[in-house]
Amino acid sequence: MMEKVAIVILNWNGAAMLERFLPNVLRHSQDEAVVYVADNASTDNSLLLLEERFPEVRVLRLDRNWGFAGGYNRALAQIEAEYYVLLNSDVEVTAHWLQPLVQFMDSHPDVAACQPKLLSERNHAAFEYAGACGGYLDRYGYPFCRGRIFSDVENDEGQYDTVAQVMWATGACMLVRAADYRVVGGLDERFFAHCEEIDLCWRMALQGRKIYCVPQSAVYHVGGGTLPKENPMKTYLNFRNNLTMLYKNLPSSSLRRVMLVRCLLDYVAALQFWLSGHRADSKAVVKARRDFRQWRSSYREERERLQQGRVVEHVEGIYGFSLLWRYHALRRRVFSRLVE
Repeated sequence: MMEKVAIVILNWNGAAMLERFLPNVLRHSQDEAVVYVADNASTDNSLLLLEERFPEVRVLRLDRNWGFAGGYNRALAQIEAEYYVLLNSDVEVTAHWLQPLVQFMDSHPDVAACQPKLLSERNHAAFEYAGACGGYLDRYGYPFCRGRIFSDVENDEGQYDTVAQVMWATGACMLVRAADYRVVGGLDERFFAHCEEIDLCWRMALQGRKIYCVPQSAVYHVGGGTLPKENPMKTYLNFRNNLTMLYKNLPSSSLRRVMLVRCLLDYVAALQFWLSGHRADSKAVVKARRDFRQWRSSYREERERLQQGRVVEHVEGIYGFSLLWRYHALRRRVFSRLVE
């Protein structure tokens, strides 16, 4: 029998996070969903912990570390449910957090995915970097959120408590309709990690499907658990995957112009990293651009298929301005001012 909601937590050597946050997930979700942990071949005591402490959790053992995208694709392929919840292992859920999300999806069949309000586990008064209150893109592919612009994170004062259509929902806590996930082929496994949820939402949006933030649900996220913000590998994946996402999904009318501007902006970013002493991050940006050029041709057929099959020309939540200009030159550092 098909389950209504399957909460799927992807784990790789995250026993400490599971021990800390899984009891809370079970306490506040078990009556409304089946809880799974998909394990990316952990080498710590994660599986022993699950067996001894959480026998009610359904464990999916993967044969190696497939990353965020590959791990979820393999796990979700084994689960029959109407809705999947992709939930990070470092998320503290709240009482009745699931109900507003499911009710919203049930009453809005044109919506493919939604997210709750994402707050900081370390500071409950502030939004959390990874998704805040729903995500957007500027014209050059730079992501930002209601409540977070670059590293500037706002306090939550109820200013974004309205349900809103967004461009992308955070992979830290995303409820996605299983049918939509399957239609677009799931997450792009070649990304491994970073930007994959934005790419997924973009592909669903090209099919005329909608993405929302439902802030009547709120959860608290630790963030940075797998790769810290300063890690050059994170810089590399963010730049490489962001360029790949743009190449796949941008319409032909704007692709060349956007990619030319991004080339300039990326090398400016590499220079800034170098001059500020972050030499490894500078090299990561250059390597990301080189590797993107090398594998771009392997995405040509997918790009053609996506463009031929697109149902809408304009995707809601992609703004026509430059985030860098408004942030640095105009000093608009909060979402409400940024989008004026």
